[in-house]
Amino acid sequence: MSDFYFNIEEYILNHSDAEDPVLAELNRETNLKILRPRMLSGHLQGKILEMISKMIRPEKILEIGTYTGYSAICMAKGLKENGILHTIEINDELEEIISRYVEKSGLRDKIMIHFGNALEIIPSLNEMFDLAFIDGDKREYMDYYNLVLGYIKPGGFILADNVLWSGKVVEMESPDDEYTKGIFDFNDFLKNDTRVEKVILPLRDGLTLIRKISE
Repeated sequence: MSDFYFNIEEYILNHSDAEDPVLAELNRETNLKILRPRMLSGHLQGKILEMISKMIRPEKILEIGTYTGYSAICMAKGLKENGILHTIEINDELEEIISRYVEKSGLRDKIMIHFGNALEIIPSLNEMFDLAFIDGDKREYMDYYNLVLGYIKPGGFILADNVLWSGKVVEMESPDDEYTKGIFDFNDFLKNDTRVEKVILPLRDGLTLIRKISE
């Protein structure tokens, strides 16, 4: 089965637009030099993030969890002419690689990088957003969501990554590790949240597409 899914993904990528050369370089360097390279969005998810952003044409984007900047660059490509993406990363040791590739992408004027705790930084931005991407600490997904929803415009969108958590969400009724429990609780809460419409896309490790319909 693993060979089947590998071949399917290879076929999908071969029949989609090629990876941006700057993003391909960032992908390679992340895999060679940075811990936990699996956290990188990668070609397929990155292209989908880019397409979603281009469909929405947001003026303001919020990202929680920059990692090395791949997803931020992808989403920033869909911003309106004077749009801005605020991306927040807890690990300031990644600043050099993020800044270097944002510069290479030609999107420096559209991407604002913040380092620190997202739960503290978001209120200080004093912005309303058309699109948010949650990809930070899985233990804090509920906190991120409850905060971010108040900063999303009516009709705006939230994307939440890793919501299938390598299948662990269906392996146990009562998760015994904090990371799995964070995703488990988030998914269960979101299912019953009538303020939003939502659907889980079975892309990589699961991506939930959320649309705000009321406060």
